[in-house]
Amino acid sequence: MPALNEARVPDIGDYQDIPVIELLVQVGDTVKKDQGLVTLESDKATMEVPSEHAGVVRELKVKLGDAVSEGSVVAIIEAADAAAASPAEAPKAAEAPKPVPAKLEPEQTQPARAEPAKAAAPAPVAATDTRSPPVSFGADAVAPDKVPYASPSVRLFARELGVDLSQVKGSARSGRIVKEDVQSFVKGVMQGGGRPAVGGAPAGSGLSLLPWPKVDFSKFGAIETQPLSRIKKISGANLARNWAMIPHVTQFEDADITEMEAFRKKLGEENKETKVTPLVFLIKAAVASLRKFPSFNASLDEAGENLVLKRYFHVGIAVDTPNGLVVPVIRDCDQKGLLQLAAELGEISKKARDGKLGPADMSGGCFSISSLGGIGGTSFTPIINAPEVAILGVSKSSMKPVWNGKEFAPRLMLPLSLSYDHRVIDGAEAARFAGFFAQQLSDIRRLLL
Repeated sequence: MPALNEARVPDIGDYQDIPVIELLVQVGDTVKKDQGLVTLESDKATMEVPSEHAGVVRELKVKLGDAVSEGSVVAIIEAADAAAASPAEAPKAAEAPKPVPAKLEPEQTQPARAEPAKAAAPAPVAATDTRSPPVSFGADAVAPDKVPYASPSVRLFARELGVDLSQVKGSARSGRIVKEDVQSFVKGVMQGGGRPAVGGAPAGSGLSLLPWPKVDFSKFGAIETQPLSRIKKISGANLARNWAMIPHVTQFEDADITEMEAFRKKLGEENKETKVTPLVFLIKAAVASLRKFPSFNASLDEAGENLVLKRYFHVGIAVDTPNGLVVPVIRDCDQKGLLQLAAELGEISKKARDGKLGPADMSGGCFSISSLGGIGGTSFTPIINAPEVAILGVSKSSMKPVWNGKEFAPRLMLPLSLSYDHRVIDGAEAARFAGFFAQQLSDIRRLLL
């Protein structure tokens, strides 16, 4: 009896119903241990589900567009030794499931389109939910052939953005609507190129903008068209929403890091196995500042009526990768020392650059830091990463003459740019936060208090 093993979705944090966007293997393929079987995509990252066993794929339990969660079975793998023992049977086993997709395809389409009709019945109740804008439709809209073809996770995603799926055109097979279609629709509306999402969209979401200019650039010279990376496509819609929906204000401040930098270099010389960067000091200063000003360690609820104050300190760090910007989160920063933070920062940064981040690595942040100090610049206005209410931008440090009361002395100054949500934080509080943050960096002994 051949040994059959189930390949399951590993721990993906609190995420549920993550859609399958790519099948990396077919029935009959031989796979190695930890080889990717399918690709999943959340609203923040993509990840592959690896095979825990080497062997032959005998059955795929999912298809494109299916929604899976932690523990869902994606494939059946016959152990390598069992597959090698009966090579003559392998082709038969591989061929057997081939007719299945052909038989299932009509069934797959109709139930997927008809199933949401059941969920559409309680629409009057959902319309009163302040967390989700109501979508009005007539009785004929719930007919199976008129219900938009989309998975439950995409329907939930659309409801959260206040999008009427009947106005969205699906780009996947059989006209199925995927998240990218919803994001493209929202982007089109925000740029003035689409219809309003819904009648009851949140206040401020209807922007009266001119249509995006359509230009044939080839008329002016040679051009090259490159598709956006998947990360940029996903983050683009989020950034556009955050910039449009959050009233951003940016407070600028300079921090004297002369002593901090000297201590950092000394610490690095004593601990050469760990790369100690200025970011670890910024993380510790962020924790101290969030303690002092708890409104910065908070989020507005979905209705925008209550402030949720957090008692934990998880800090997001923007990391530049070949595929785009990602923001992994370092957890419980208040419970970790500089060297432990340095080691963890190095690990998660490498994981980000290698494209190995999972949804759990990028969720739960309280406050984000985006550092361009290694590149250059004097200041910038970072975009808040909703549902957070503030983000700190860090530019390149430089030596400047600073008056100490008696004379001008050379000091290493670090430019800070604090963007904050003006619905939650007023200007005076932001100025105090930025000043306190700079003070922590100027005298690192304060981080011990």
